[in-house]
Amino acid sequence: MIYDRYFSWIHTNHLIYNTCWEDPRIDRLALELNRNSRVLVITSAGCNALDYLLAGAGEVHAVDINPKQNALLELKIAAIRELSFPEFFLLFGRGYHPNFTLLYRSSLRRHLSQSAQGFWDSRCDLFDVSRRVRGFYDRGTSGLVARALYWYIRRVAKVEEAFDELFESTSIHDQRKLYFGEIKPKVWRGFVRWISRSPYLLTLLGVPRAQRDLISRSHPQGVSGFIESSLDSVFGNLPLRDNYFWRVYLLGGYSEGCCPEYLTCVGFSRLKEGLWERLRIHTNSLSGFLRSSNQPVTHAVLLDHMDWLYAHNRKELCAEWQGLIDRCVERSRVIWRSAAARVPELENTRVRVGRNERALGDMLRFDSKKAAELHSIDRVHTYQSFHIADLIPSIAA
Repeated sequence: MIYDRYFSWIHTNHLIYNTCWEDPRIDRLALELNRNSRVLVITSAGCNALDYLLAGAGEVHAVDINPKQNALLELKIAAIRELSFPEFFLLFGRGYHPNFTLLYRSSLRRHLSQSAQGFWDSRCDLFDVSRRVRGFYDRGTSGLVARALYWYIRRVAKVEEAFDELFESTSIHDQRKLYFGEIKPKVWRGFVRWISRSPYLLTLLGVPRAQRDLISRSHPQGVSGFIESSLDSVFGNLPLRDNYFWRVYLLGGYSEGCCPEYLTCVGFSRLKEGLWERLRIHTNSLSGFLRSSNQPVTHAVLLDHMDWLYAHNRKELCAEWQGLIDRCVERSRVIWRSAAARVPELENTRVRVGRNERALGDMLRFDSKKAAELHSIDRVHTYQSFHIADLIPSIAA
């Protein structure tokens, strides 16, 4: 289909994610990391790979098939090694630097792989600001949507000041009063409802057709209704003062009191002192990485990409889980998110354990109660389900 080709072109040729959209606070509680943890995670923007190091993981392997996403994480590591905290926060907290090109060529470039150099040599402008672009967090395809939303908030709905006040609210009561009383009636109107249903808009946000279809089938009001209910939960039910996900998306940058852990002074200092050396970056598919590695995996963070694999490439889905079976230790913990309320991809996925072929679901032990509790406090709130499972191959051997 045209939409699928468009999605593939976007994801192959562009930086999609300028920040991670999975809440590592609930990941930490689900994963229970320690010095013996060897974590496999899809890179995305690299924020959460750094968070797992700060949470105590002994080693983190960030894997992404899109080299541009890995180039972003490489730049963050180079900046951690070379910059002071104020400069680092200006770059990745505020999302701009007035002398980034000079800084990049004099200090950062030499720490990058050849592939990352090839990307950043021509994209130093990503940290520029202008009348229309607030900086790095208005860049990438997701940043393009953020920029359009900011323009709508400022120029059409005219609730920019209300959003500023919303993120400084000290109580849920104040948030609800602002959001439902002033912001939502002016923002969530006809045009926004219509554009929220656009598959091409969702592609810019990294949402494939498979996920859009899952939401359409499972939510009574379809995609638009799901987005509306998610926003109502975020802005009406959860504290916003530490919700750096929506802050950076709507306001264009972080504050020092509302940012990912790697952007705090303490987190930055710990990474700079040597934690960054526990990170490995790989441009590969997950199955490709698992085939090429002979080291065990104790934890795997699969984000939400199984939704796409189940709909479009079940052979790769089986290969990925087979790789996890082959490389995971007994009771390795796997977490993932889904646009679906349940996990249909497990019903038809078969893997081999020794000489036997087994249903994947027979080797997973879910902690559904804990997953539901954590999902309810997820600050992003853009998925219908969160899953925690221990992989136990021996019970199917």
